[in-house]
Amino acid sequence: MTSFFKPAVALLVLGFACASQALAQASNPASSHAHHGAPHNAGALKGSVLPFDEKIWVQLLTQGPRPAAYLFTTSYCSTCPAAFAVLHDAVKKRATQPPLNAVMMDVLGPQALRHAKHFKGMTQMYAFDGFEPAIRQAVDPNWPNVTPYVVLVDRKGQAQRVIGPPPPEMLRRWLAAH
Repeated sequence: MTSFFKPAVALLVLGFACASQALAQASNPASSHAHHGAPHNAGALKGSVLPFDEKIWVQLLTQGPRPAAYLFTTSYCSTCPAAFAVLHDAVKKRATQPPLNAVMMDVLGPQALRHAKHFKGMTQMYAFDGFEPAIRQAVDPNWPNVTPYVVLVDRKGQAQRVIGPPPPEMLRRWLAAH
């Protein structure tokens, strides 16, 4: 075998190995459960990007941490870091800080993590995994697909939604003790 073909063969073998691992994970319900399992433990996976779909959103709303914030963003959103900074400023001096999550709508995995540096204080990064309009519909049927889109879930599980940075009064309601 010529030296030209050796790297190509190595890449091909590596590609098959990655594809077979992905297929094994996709066909293994226990592996799938690891992604869609207890979202309240997501902070333990800091430094990773978790898949975000309609099922995860329902789980986060019903079983996830409370209070918690979710900023929906895209890789090209120029105002999203400033909106996230408003969230971080609202909680950084609290004794117990609620999770501040970013949800990337247009990039996955390492590409999504590249944007984590824009979200100082972020607890967990998620990335849309599935049909984007259906995921947006599950989050909020009235969401006009504008970012930054912020959902604040309070201690009782009530959600407040806003396009752009949350105003001070909304932040106070979100963080109020019940």
